[in-house]
Amino acid sequence: MDDQQVLLGISRSDMLARIERCGRDPAMLDLGSNMLLHFAYEYLPDPPVSPTAPLSLAGASWVPDGVDRISRLPDELLRDIISRLPAKDAARTAALASRWRPLWRSAPLALVDSHLLPDGGASGPLIIGAPSPRAVTGAVSSALAAHPGPFSCVHLTCSTMDEHRGEIARWVDTLVAKGVQDLVFVNRPWPIDLRLPATLFSCASLTRLYLGVWTLPGTAAVPRGASFPNLRELGLCMTVMEDRALAFLLERSPVLEFLLIMWSQTGARLRLVSHSLRCLQLGYTHLKDIEVVDAPRLERLFLRNVSLPGTGKFTINSPSRIKIGGAPNLRVLGYIQPGQTELGISNTVIVAGSKENIVPSVQILAIDVQFGIRNAVKKVPGFLRCFPKLETLHVYSPPIPEKSTGKVNLKFWEEGGPMKCMVQSMKKVFFYEFQGSRSEVAFLKFIAERGRVLELMVVVVAKACFSSVDDDVNVKLKPLTGAKWSSKACKLQIIESPRTDVAGPLCRHNIVSDFGWADPFDLRYYYKAERISVSYS
Repeated sequence: MDDQQVLLGISRSDMLARIERCGRDPAMLDLGSNMLLHFAYEYLPDPPVSPTAPLSLAGASWVPDGVDRISRLPDELLRDIISRLPAKDAARTAALASRWRPLWRSAPLALVDSHLLPDGGASGPLIIGAPSPRAVTGAVSSALAAHPGPFSCVHLTCSTMDEHRGEIARWVDTLVAKGVQDLVFVNRPWPIDLRLPATLFSCASLTRLYLGVWTLPGTAAVPRGASFPNLRELGLCMTVMEDRALAFLLERSPVLEFLLIMWSQTGARLRLVSHSLRCLQLGYTHLKDIEVVDAPRLERLFLRNVSLPGTGKFTINSPSRIKIGGAPNLRVLGYIQPGQTELGISNTVIVAGSKENIVPSVQILAIDVQFGIRNAVKKVPGFLRCFPKLETLHVYSPPIPEKSTGKVNLKFWEEGGPMKCMVQSMKKVFFYEFQGSRSEVAFLKFIAERGRVLELMVVVVAKACFSSVDDDVNVKLKPLTGAKWSSKACKLQIIESPRTDVAGPLCRHNIVSDFGWADPFDLRYYYKAERISVSYS
């Protein structure tokens, strides 16, 4: 397997050779691999149990008569208490009293291997080069064998799986047989292309599954009739997969609601056919294209640092083509860079004698616009016309290059043609990392003078915009503050960005699938920043 150890298509030996030819320390390879692993760990869900959780009775005084009333509780309630404890603490309850001894084996087990480390996982994820915690691997094998199941939660992220292939296969067989419900299963490279045991696809009890640093098995290796009938949440982090493998997962997951693909290692095509999926999140991912074919319940499509095919670079750019077909309930979309992404839409209407593609369901849109590049800005008007019922627009303005390729003024926007959403439906505009360029001001002024129903405009000013002159920001914003606002009720808020190192729009992947957040791009973090007073003419 050594000659097939790959990272984004490059073998480990080739990567080491390249590093040495550049005169750099070979240890840089493991440093880079650690960074990739930390990205993967960032996207993993937190386990539902913690070894550091405070005990509610820790500060309570003992009952004077010394009677053990907890042990008098019904078995069902005691099992529920035990199931909320880390595996090590749950097993220890057998020593409390004879009443508790059989309960551990009959309570659903929550097993998190990092909790078995000497520090309980407090030091964070293990790094590449650190010795594989063989004692932890052995303890996991013992716990899985000793407990009859079911397993409510199993998070396995510490072991270098290549060193324990026999044990890994037995783990998967045991988890399938004993009904694991919530499974996080991460391989610590190298090798980064270790193939996932195909028997996992027979685990019908799974409701949540996160896989990290694996090669998904080919569909021919999957047991006949295998499916995930109860799976609602699926995360694929740093996985090697074929187009067919991804389609197979969607086909065999009839109630799947949330799909995360993070740092996929191959340029797979995502052809989305799912009657249950509500949220799709893509991060640091090589995808040739995305086609939403039939997803009647899809509400959110979130993209973060998705790689352009053929560039080998990770940017905020989306794949070169996103085709939106059957997604009548798609409400939230972003971040997308107009001009870099071809947006294919099946809904076509006739406007002023010409055809226009529209997505009438989208109400919240996030875009990245290079205001220092004229050709990028020229794509914005046509792009916004695709969303006639847009209510909230988020715009991220990346640092303007020193060699700007042309600026646009207010006349450009006025001659760009009508944008229905801007006039009739747009209520909120959030502009992030404003740098004071004329192109940015012209865009905001155009919205202010056309937005009839606009209620709120928030401009987050980049730190680089500030100078020693106190009135510098006011001067740059004067064309906006002095504009003839179409909506007299609109509130303008100018906020100083708290960010000093800006490497893309601020995103929080953990709230994207949280439907308690009506707008996952509306980050409250910015509201903690200092608000700037502006003068209106």
